[in-house]
Amino acid sequence: MSNHKTILFRADASSTIGTGHIMRDLVLAKQYPNDKIYFATRDLEGNLNNKIKESGYEVITLKSNDIDKLDKIIKKLDIDLLIIDHYEIDYDFEKKLKTQNSKLKILSFDDTYEKHYCDILLNHNIYADKERYSGLVPDFCELRCGEKYTLLREEFYKAKKQLKTQNSKLKIFLAMGGSDSANLNIPILEILKEFENLNVDVVTTTANQKLKELESYCKDKKWVKLHVNSKTIAKLMRESDFGIITPSVTANEAYFMELAFIAIKTAYNQKEMVEFLKMNRYGVFSDLTLLKKYLKSILRIQLKNFSSLLLSEQKMILKWRNNPSVRKWMFNQDIIDLENHIKYISSLKDNKDKIYFLVKQFSNYLGVIDFTQITTKSAYIGLYSNPDLKSVGAILMKNIIEYGFGKLNVENLLSEVFSDNQKAISLYKKFNFKEIDRKLVDNREVILMELNNENR
Repeated sequence: MSNHKTILFRADASSTIGTGHIMRDLVLAKQYPNDKIYFATRDLEGNLNNKIKESGYEVITLKSNDIDKLDKIIKKLDIDLLIIDHYEIDYDFEKKLKTQNSKLKILSFDDTYEKHYCDILLNHNIYADKERYSGLVPDFCELRCGEKYTLLREEFYKAKKQLKTQNSKLKIFLAMGGSDSANLNIPILEILKEFENLNVDVVTTTANQKLKELESYCKDKKWVKLHVNSKTIAKLMRESDFGIITPSVTANEAYFMELAFIAIKTAYNQKEMVEFLKMNRYGVFSDLTLLKKYLKSILRIQLKNFSSLLLSEQKMILKWRNNPSVRKWMFNQDIIDLENHIKYISSLKDNKDKIYFLVKQFSNYLGVIDFTQITTKSAYIGLYSNPDLKSVGAILMKNIIEYGFGKLNVENLLSEVFSDNQKAISLYKKFNFKEIDRKLVDNREVILMELNNENR
């Protein structure tokens, strides 16, 4: 006698329902490699029936959610295990199918602590608590709840092992669901365009009814990359610094990938995930005005005074400063030890004519800017980038100019740069600094450059 089972998944996807049910069902289906698997789905607009077929499974198209039609399919195919992932199939529906098919086992997905009549209850969400199913399932029901049972594609396990690199620009992962039924992608991108130094990966599918509009919006924006029906979601998450997602299956994935994220509530059935995320101090929003305010507080470029640095940040800066690519452009090219580095930082606390900042954006550390010989009329400036990053000099310079003229209220900013440091000279010229003098320092030619407030 064969031990192979015949399994039927009952689930739907559409532009309204979304794609999450079918996507997680396809992950679960892979756990039954030796069994015969069918999917019974309705032919709704924006369905994933072609994706199911591409995954190697036969699709049985339903015209409705009629229990008698489903019962006939179960009997005709001699189904051993029925896997239900559908909010419109309830306790009475399940019990009737069990009663009419004596050998049938039922595995029911649940996300919202509903009553079920099944042999196995699967709540694979990170918030799931099996104690809350007391009185909601029969005594014979096996409960599979929580992070241990989260359904993740193999790509997530592989991607998590990959070394994460630091991005020169803050990389945002934006996923409002495969169908984006609330049509939030473009409004969120409109908010994000106000921030500098960002790249955004937008993830959606062909189930998105506004896909053409979204494609048109993204077409001329170099900072946005649109991914339709992507097979590299885990890789995109791993490469990202921050996520804006829905509190859905995607939250399970982002949580596993240890991606910092906030969630936008788009449906009532997300309430359990919303409560879990709030309890664990994740930002959750349903109002885009509040979202915009929150993003302003975390995505803006920040200047962190050296006097308030953590020891880990002080050590990081010392590593940058001693890097040969940075050190060679310093007047003092000696390697600085940690003790002297910390002493110098400590000395800045009560120093009125020097101020140093660590420049960061969210979790990205971009570089260092400084102001020395500060008077009421002028200040000398300096900067160096995180040597692991590229193309952040302009951001550092922009913040120097804004702080120098806006906060210090000086009339002139001055900088001394070696004449062979063409990269730095080009940056200064880009921001309208002018050469005003030259001199020799240890047999190296130094150019004095100046920017007047009125000429910036």
